Amino acid sequence: MATLKEKIGYALGDAAAGGITWKIMSIAFPLFFTNVFGLTFADTAALMLIARMFDVVTDPIMGSLADRTQTRWGTYRPWLIFGAIPYGLVFALLLFTPDFGITAKRVWAYGFYILMMAMYTLVNVPYGSLLGVMTDDDNERNQFSSFRMVGAYAMGFITLFIFPYLQKMVGGSEQHQYAVLGAAFGLIACLMTMACGLLTKERVKPKRAESFSFRQFGDLFKNKPWCYITLVAVCTNFFNGFRYAVAGYMFTYCLGGDITMGSLIINFTVFMGIGEATCMIFGGLSPAFTKWIGSKRMAFVWAAVICFATSVLYFFIPMDSSYIWVLIAISILTSVGAGLYSPLLWSMYADVADFATEKFGESSTGLIFSSGTMAQKFGGAISGSLIAMLLGMAGLVSTTDETTGETIVTITNEESVKTMVWALFSIFPAIMAALMGFLAYKFPLKK
Repeated sequence: MATLKEKIGYALGDAAAGGITWKIMSIAFPLFFTNVFGLTFADTAALMLIARMFDVVTDPIMGSLADRTQTRWGTYRPWLIFGAIPYGLVFALLLFTPDFGITAKRVWAYGFYILMMAMYTLVNVPYGSLLGVMTDDDNERNQFSSFRMVGAYAMGFITLFIFPYLQKMVGGSEQHQYAVLGAAFGLIACLMTMACGLLTKERVKPKRAESFSFRQFGDLFKNKPWCYITLVAVCTNFFNGFRYAVAGYMFTYCLGGDITMGSLIINFTVFMGIGEATCMIFGGLSPAFTKWIGSKRMAFVWAAVICFATSVLYFFIPMDSSYIWVLIAISILTSVGAGLYSPLLWSMYADVADFATEKFGESSTGLIFSSGTMAQKFGGAISGSLIAMLLGMAGLVSTTDETTGETIVTITNEESVKTMVWALFSIFPAIMAALMGFLAYKFPLKK
């Protein structure tokens, strides 16, 4: 039976990945690249699309490689233990803006963004796969999954809430602030990832396929539950990706920038951080909610309904900073749904992995969980790419001053930009919530 220390150790893995690195990348990009680093909106959109094509190959290969790893530290844990340092280092370099010309900066951004995606794959695919080998008890898996989500959301709340205060404390240009905070958060993510690998245990021995075979990749598409859960995961990450990536633009162009109330600073990271706190609470309540509803599948459906209804409602709130508390209240309600479904997704992936082992006679846990990581990166990056492209079409133009190196953003159609930003935060996520609810309802495993 797993101990509390092990559950906390497992939570540290997603506190690092979901609560620090992915959260900063989701909410800061593409805003960081367009308004701080100095890429054009077209460059930013292309960057994220190219990186996704890279991940289509690396994620399943990493899953298959992890499944075949045999060391004295286990199958999946060594990737966390030894991948932690390069993971944190690459993240720090990604948020550094070098004093280069435009072409060299573009190469830097493309190189380190793609490398960061590879490092994320290196540690996060084995991390997700751990859930399938730490225990074979369904209730314990739900608990581990719940701890994971609470860890991710708790750290996400801390990261996003303190970010503007840390920026103020660091001072200097925004480029300097992001570079310093990238180094600090990269170090914390490194230590948490390593601690996760050291504190967890692998108890379930997988039925290994010792030799590599492309048959396993083909078997995925014969696995009906895998097809459904992968489509659900893509929708959930589009849902989150639109909201997180557009929040910075919403505050900048719709609400007039940061909102200061005495010593309280409400900017886009704090705004989304409040949602993280809500997700943390309801992520912890997800197992009880699932038990009350009667199945993971229907619990997920009802969580998606909450996300859909509140996202549609958000569109009709006036674009005015005087409505900030109404906007926060609606965002909190949306986060109730997101918090309830997040632990269910990974627990359902573990069920799919068990189904695959029974159906095909060998373990493909790493390969199956790699599709979850791929869906996360696909949804987050494609939504970010679409945001950059659509805002560029709506009238936002980003250029770099050749003399000073400063990033200059101009607006050619203010009303069009505001409407597009508002829709990207509400209507687009609502469509994704409707899709993921329908797909979850059709999910074949009835646990």
